[in-house]
This record gives sequence, structure tokens and C-alpha cells, in this order.
Amino acid sequence: KPALQRLSHYLLAHYQKGTRPVRDWRTTTNVAIDLMVYAILSVDEKNQVLTTYIWYRQHWTDEFLRWDPAHFDNLTQISLPVESIWVPDILINEFVDVGKSPHVPYVYVSHHGEVQNLKPIQVMTACSLDIYNFPFDVQNCSLTFTSWLHHIRDINLSLWRQPELVKFDRSVFMNQGEWELLYVLSHFQEFSVKSSDNYAEMKFYVVIRRRPLFYTVSLLLPSIFLMVMDIVGFYLPPNSGERVSFKITLLLGYSVFLIIVSDTLPATAVGTPLIGIYFVVCMALLVISLTETILIVRLVHKQDLQPHVPEWVKHLLLERATVLLCIRDRKKFSQSRMQSSDVSRQAESNDSTANLTPYGCEDPRESGAAGGTRPTLAFGGRAEGSVVLQGVLRETTAIRQFLEKREEFRDVAREWLQVGYVLDVLLFRAYLAAVLAYSITLGTLWSVWR
Repeated sequence: KPALQRLSHYLLAHYQKGTRPVRDWRTTTNVAIDLMVYAILSVDEKNQVLTTYIWYRQHWTDEFLRWDPAHFDNLTQISLPVESIWVPDILINEFVDVGKSPHVPYVYVSHHGEVQNLKPIQVMTACSLDIYNFPFDVQNCSLTFTSWLHHIRDINLSLWRQPELVKFDRSVFMNQGEWELLYVLSHFQEFSVKSSDNYAEMKFYVVIRRRPLFYTVSLLLPSIFLMVMDIVGFYLPPNSGERVSFKITLLLGYSVFLIIVSDTLPATAVGTPLIGIYFVVCMALLVISLTETILIVRLVHKQDLQPHVPEWVKHLLLERATVLLCIRDRKKFSQSRMQSSDVSRQAESNDSTANLTPYGCEDPRESGAAGGTRPTLAFGGRAEGSVVLQGVLRETTAIRQFLEKREEFRDVAREWLQVGYVLDVLLFRAYLAAVLAYSITLGTLWSVWR
């Protein structure tokens, strides 16, 4: 017979796979385990499930699988069916579903009784996923290997390799997906349930980081562009109705953008990612900007019954605020105010001095002196002409009063336009400061997380 067949028959002829392979029951079976992360298949934030593909290895000593190589053609290693020998019942505590793992039917056995069981496993485990920092989040998920039945006196666990070698081993990791493997930490501990026997467990912490480039391009940049356009919209004239329609269009576009990206954002019942709060605040800023625009347009809208600007408003906005805001043409405001006051004073003086007689612009004394020398027949014609002149004077006075009233309305509208312009600059700079502070805060947080 070939050496392999003779050795396989020698080892398995009287082997009892139902009992732990030790000659003295007090002897502890030490199982050394090791894993290498091959791929991160999916991260389900909603169901808090991590799916990974790992290469798992375990190693233990079977005292009933030993032989002398000299009797078997110097054969020192043989592969045996895994169903024919004893295998430790080591499971992963975080298992939530049976993955599609390939079945490996054999294990390697050396002549000293050392058994090596190497197999790939698709692991679907529960993990507490924190999405607050999305898309710059780092997740730390644990894989806890332990014997489900045997306590630490029967089966003890240890690391196959040194922790430093396990930590930075990315030799088999396929790193072209959404997630990047940072490192794998290992930790051994004992635990007990309700004062029962102690159990050994080996924890592996798989630390992964999301690659944020896709989300930065598809989520952050469009939002930033829309906010920049909103800021640029402040340079439209405040008395123009186009600014209102422009900002309403921006608000509508941002609402459509949020509907599109709502499926991209991870959804959990625990919390909301910061980027979702960022989108909501950006929407609130757009609403505030639209409200400010409506206020300014309402303020500078020309109305015939609009009252004069109060003096305290003129003092605060047209004098103090222009100095604080460094408005270069603030002298024009004061000049226009002086001109409007001069026009009103001139109109009042014209009203007091325009005492026209029924005889037109002639002095009554001159008309009286001339009347003594003119013929009596001319007096009747002069009386008829005076009636016509009175009608012309009334029409001229009405036209002058209308023009003066219209000029007064124009002055009032001009004053409100100046107030609206200064107030628009003030609110724009406050809005710009709020947007900049908000952007710097978020940029600082995300840079720290990176």
C-alpha cells in the first residue's frame, strides 16, 4: 500500500472524533487562531451589519494523531477529512447570518499531532456603526472567537502570530472598494456568565475607514456651489424683483437636490449624520436669505402713501452704519438728503411769496395809476381778461402743487432706497459672516476626523 493510505488507515482506524483528543482529561487543549481580512463586502448602517471576507486559521494539538515518520516512508504531514477528526467548536459571537462561505473538506496534520485548519469565511456580524462623521467616518467592529461550550480549563485560546504582525497585515486585503482597512487589533480576555465557569475569548477589532471622495464630489460640492450662488445673488440690485425670483429658484433647486441625495445618506434609528444637519442648516440659510430679500424689496418698493424715513433710522443707517460698513459713497447719501430738504424749503418759500393778483404779475398800484388815464371802455375788456387769467393761475398752481407733491414722493422713495441699500449691505455681511463661520467649523471638524 502507498504510505499515505497506510498512514490514513493507521490514524483513523480507532479514532474517536466525539471526544476531546487528550490522554489526560486535565490537559487543556490550546487552540491558536489567526485571521487576515481579505475584503470588506458591505456595511449596512440601517441594520447595523458588517459583512467581511476573512481568511481564518486555527491550530491545535491532537494527541491521537501522532506517528513515527520512519515507519511511513518519512512522511511528516498528511491531509485528513475534517469530518473524520475532532474540531474545536469555536464560533464568532457577533454572527447574525450564515454567509456563503466555501467548504474546505481537509485539514493538515503533522507527525507531532499538530492540526492546521485553514478556511475562508464570509462573516456577517452585528456591529455598532457610528455614522455621525459620514462620509469621513471610521468604524471599529469586533470579531469575538470563543468556544461555545467548553470552558477555559478544556479549551484555551491564543494568537497564532504576534499582535504586531496581525495589526498591520494587509497583504491579502483587496483595497479597491469603498472601505479602507486601517489595522486589526487583537485582545485576549476571560469572561463568565452568571458566576459560571470562565470562558476564553479572542477579540479582533477590524478598524476600517470610508473613502470620502465620491461623497465629496456628489454631495458636498453641489451644495457648496448652490450656497455660493446664493451669496452672489446679493449683488443684484435690492430694488429689483429679480433677486426674489432668483433666490426662490435656488431654494427650489436645493430642495430637489436634497430629494436626490436622501437615498445616499445612511439611515439609522440611533442618530443623524452631521452632513444631514449640514444640509438642513444650508436650507435654513437659503430661507433666511430669501426672507431678507423680501424684507429689503418691501422696504424700497415705491408707494405714494409711504411716510418719511424716521430721523433715528436716518441717524443709525445713513450716518453710523455707513461709517461702520465702510461704504464709500456715503457722502452721496448726505448730499441727496440736503438736496431734498432744500427743495422742500424752496417750495415752502414759493408758497409764501407767490401772491399773484387777479391782474397777473402787475403791481396793483401801477394798475390803479394807469386806470385813471385809460378810457372807461377798456375797463370792461380788462375785467373779462382778469377772469381768464384767474383760471390760468388756478391751473398753474394745481400743476405746481402736483409737481411738488410728486417730487416729495420721489424724495421719500429715494430715502427709503438709501436705507434699504445700507440695510442690505449690513444683512449681507452678517449673512456672509454666518456662512463663513459655519463653513470653517465644519471644515475643522472634518479635517480633524480625516
